[in-house]
Amino acid sequence: MSDEFSVWQFFRDGSYEKVRDHVSATEAMDAVRHYTDNVAVRMGVTTHVIITDGGDCTCFEWINGEGVVFPPRPTKELT
Repeated sequence: MSDEFSVWQFFRDGSYEKVRDHVSATEAMDAVRHYTDNVAVRMGVTTHVIITDGGDCTCFEWINGEGVVFPPRPTKELT
């Protein structure tokens, strides 16, 4: 159960690639840090990066120019 995440990066031409497969949550987030802070991002080539779980559900999404869009941040402070 610990190695069930995949990381995908998407490009402005509509293509995409899986950059990690069946990795831990920690390894997936390490990959996200790499793929969201590199030359391809600064040039606008990489448009977004996602993490999917073992059921192929998106559990994290980053969009170039917007940052993390999923999971959404709370809209109000919890009391």
